[in-house]
Amino acid sequence: MEQRLTDDERLTLKTGAFGAVFLVSNADPGMLAMIRESIAASGALNGASGVVKEALTTGPLPTLPRDSALEVESVVLPALGRAVDILREKSPQDLAAYRDVVLAAADRVAQAHRGVAPAEAAVIERIRGALAEPA
Repeated sequence: MEQRLTDDERLTLKTGAFGAVFLVSNADPGMLAMIRESIAASGALNGASGVVKEALTTGPLPTLPRDSALEVESVVLPALGRAVDILREKSPQDLAAYRDVVLAAADRVAQAHRGVAPAEAAVIERIRGALAEPA
């Protein structure tokens, strides 16, 4: 049974998803690549539906640290884990969709400019780990 998400919970889902895209994009930086990656990510994120779409398309944009990739990762990966917990509790039927959308967006970003670089693949694996069910 689906429960309505709070504003904070929707922001957590958005922080995880948008932050994942940001991490992959910055793993192999470049201005032209960033434009292509943004377009690729938006296509994947627009494919969301239900609670996930609502979370990703409403409310404010997340604020991420800008000082270092490690700082961003220290915010994004826990947000992804919290998003999994939130959806497991409040809307379990949307959990797989959230994972799929985040991983599709991350993969599209990585593929958008000259294929997946090793640094991008490593970030995607950390994202996948953050989205995984606890053992």
